[in-house]
Amino acid sequence: MYVIIVGGGNSGYYLSKALLSEGHEVLIIERNAQRVELIEEELGSICLHGDGCEAATLEEAGTARADLFIALTNEDEDNLVSCQVAKYKFNVPRVIARLNNPRNETLFKEVGIDVTISPTNLILEHIELEVPTHPLTHLLEFNGGKLEMIEVKIPPDAATVGKRVGDIPLPPGSLLSLVVRNKGQGALVPTADTILKAEDRVIAVTSHESEKDLCAALTGNQE
Repeated sequence: MYVIIVGGGNSGYYLSKALLSEGHEVLIIERNAQRVELIEEELGSICLHGDGCEAATLEEAGTARADLFIALTNEDEDNLVSCQVAKYKFNVPRVIARLNNPRNETLFKEVGIDVTISPTNLILEHIELEVPTHPLTHLLEFNGGKLEMIEVKIPPDAATVGKRVGDIPLPPGSLLSLVVRNKGQGALVPTADTILKAEDRVIAVTSHESEKDLCAALTGNQE
């Protein structure tokens, strides 16, 4: 199977590596020349330096014979355009786009994108699964286990209920990336002015050593 991937970031790199190991033919289209050199040092001559939104670049990549086209850039507009060109100009039978903003999902489907992949939605779906009552839940590990994505549930009696995120002393290097509200109230990217509520689920990235301190800071349980 011939697979074209637009975007040579970490997602494109590791996906290409996996596909190559399974015996598929892979080509990455990447705008950044230094990134192209880095990938080719690791994986061989599988990169094309160019803009995946341009028909001329896709023609050079042999998109007309591709079995699968995947757009994995950090820009939804670029992913949408490149997939549309691949599908309607080069007749690629299946196109997949990374969706960075879940609000764009309807638009992507309306214009014929076969599959959309939203990291945000994947995380939210995982959170909706039944989890232990303990306030700290491990979700993912990064960098060989040195960094972790965790979920901290704010108990109704937590000392932090009603407090601004900016007023909570977080461990160094910890990042709050998402707050999921209770009872279908949606999710938001927290700022310093975000007020924590009872039953909030806070998604955060921190080091393994700091996870307990972060949980204690978010729940107000400093014991």
